[in-house]
Amino acid sequence: MITVMRKHHKWLMIVIAILAVPFIFYFNKTDLSRTENTDLGRIYDRPLTNIEFQRSARLMTLGQMLGLSVSQELMGRAMSESDAYVNFAFNRIVLEHEGRELGVLPSSTEIAEHVKTLRPFQNEQGGFDFAKYNDFAQARLPALGFTEAQLEQMVSAQLVLNRVKDLLGTGIHFAESESRDYYERSYGKIHAAVVRFREEDFQKDLKISDEDIAKYFEAHKAELKTEEKRKVEFVSFLLNPTDKAKTGKERTDALQKLADRANEFVQGAMKQGTSFPDFALTSKVALSATGEFTAAAPDPQFAAIPALSQYAFQLKPEEPISDAIQGPDGFYVLHLVSATPSKPLTPDEAKPKIVENLTKERLRQMVSTKGADVARVIREATGAGTPLDKALSQIGLTAERVPPFAISEPPPKPEEPKKPDVPDLPMIKSAVRELNPGDSTDFMATEKGGLVVVVESRDPADQAGYAEARAKFEKNFLQNKRMVYFDEWLQDRRRAAGVQQAVTQAEAPAAES
Repeated sequence: MITVMRKHHKWLMIVIAILAVPFIFYFNKTDLSRTENTDLGRIYDRPLTNIEFQRSARLMTLGQMLGLSVSQELMGRAMSESDAYVNFAFNRIVLEHEGRELGVLPSSTEIAEHVKTLRPFQNEQGGFDFAKYNDFAQARLPALGFTEAQLEQMVSAQLVLNRVKDLLGTGIHFAESESRDYYERSYGKIHAAVVRFREEDFQKDLKISDEDIAKYFEAHKAELKTEEKRKVEFVSFLLNPTDKAKTGKERTDALQKLADRANEFVQGAMKQGTSFPDFALTSKVALSATGEFTAAAPDPQFAAIPALSQYAFQLKPEEPISDAIQGPDGFYVLHLVSATPSKPLTPDEAKPKIVENLTKERLRQMVSTKGADVARVIREATGAGTPLDKALSQIGLTAERVPPFAISEPPPKPEEPKKPDVPDLPMIKSAVRELNPGDSTDFMATEKGGLVVVVESRDPADQAGYAEARAKFEKNFLQNKRMVYFDEWLQDRRRAAGVQQAVTQAEAPAAES
């Protein structure tokens, strides 16, 4: 690792270098046949190549493994997994460039000190555990195709991010009234009434005719199909009980041996004229089989490892054997036995599904319409000074009074009686946080209906906790402001860097780690 932490451990670097080679080939799935010149765009008048993108994606994964917020914060305004990887690749380059320009790049000593604080390397007493660090360096880094240099690179990025945010946050101020208002709204008790709407109460008024079903079928016949089905047989190469209990390098070595066996099996099974069951028998590997299953309802044997079911639907009759697929405790090789394609449903076959879909759609619409009308009636009544219960009784409804609550409440003490459960309480809290007595929410949909909430009164918060809450509020306020300012700064610096994406983010190649 860093020199100051490696003073008496140089020999470990030799071990890491030796370990890195096989792990790169077994665990780094980057397709080396891709054209290296293929790029995702340009930055600082140079291309961002696909090879560089794949490396950046693994760096993001490393940051997540280390618990570094820089991996999350450089994802930017990602709308998908591909967006996140592409954003991170460009933003990391921008951050490093700007850190150099601002003169805030950390020294080796500063990086080393920060590494000692990372969560994966802490012992039970909260101190740095050198053995845990060595275990990570010898097992986890080579699996990503990395050395300690990349670990230091990500820690450096985190420190630069922190310093840039500190610079951007200089001079942020807020008034005493803001923290006081926050405290009252967060810790004062709220008395609220809830008007609930349940789909089951509207069921009696729901009618679906044969004409409705026919119209739905014509409009959605392209979607009304049976599910594609697969049936596979498979072999597994799993850790024995003794190896399963191992950790660190010993467990990695055991998995490596299984990976070797699994890959050798794949090569042998793919030879022309070789029967998969016969080859499993001659290889003395137990053969298992599934029944027919769909992507939505995997075979029970695959329930704990979703990747197996997903891979089964990638197999084709002309390419029926999978690569070695890694699970938590070993590797699997699948062989496609049969594939039943989806087919269009006839009107009669589709009818149960159509009725189910129409029922859900109509009930949601009926509840939403009723809820919006009631919300309007409540606002008009409270605005005119009409008591809530009187206004609701005129339309045949009643309000449910929930036990008084605060937006932020401390965990209950052991001696305190358990509070009654209030359905949808987190949603209710979020909706009324900024409301004043007499205010009501719009209709809010829930899983099986919806609700409207009316704030009837607020009790003052206990002032004994104000000082502690204020400190917490100021800390969160500063953090949020720094995040907003950093996002704006990053967008500006991206424009200065001339970031040009050659493909849309949705089309970016999936990152491999």
